[in-house]
Amino acid sequence: MSFNVLTPAFTNGGDIPNRYTCMGENVSPALTWNETPNGTHSLTLIVDDPDAPAGTWTHWMIWNIPVHLTALQAAVAVKETLDNGARQGTNDFGRIGYGGPCPPPGKPHRYFFRLYALDSVLALKAGASRSELEIAMKHHVVSQAEWMGRFKR
Repeated sequence: MSFNVLTPAFTNGGDIPNRYTCMGENVSPALTWNETPNGTHSLTLIVDDPDAPAGTWTHWMIWNIPVHLTALQAAVAVKETLDNGARQGTNDFGRIGYGGPCPPPGKPHRYFFRLYALDSVLALKAGASRSELEIAMKHHVVSQAEWMGRFKR
């Protein structure tokens, strides 16, 4: 097996249920992963929509997920630093934590849940932007896993 991420909430490439969007509770789905590569010291998750009208829209960033974890429960708390030490960034809605799919009416958008295995723990303050996170991650990605869902209004 290889490093992978999945959610029981929807199939890979399937429709994201309203619960995880602005049409419902707007909470994060549960995620699980396995086969974390040797040399991994932390995990980072970035969720985005490359089909947004203004360009790629970042819905969630969470980093310094402890390497011993194999899952995030649904409805991760909306706060800068979680009890397990993971930190969350400012999404493109201008808020900390998860912001679910909320595209303009029309065709479905794709939402990518990308989990990165890193060879370090990031010295990055909670609330950071996507660009700050990408700079901090540079040269530290050991492996990447991905799950994609679709949503339309």
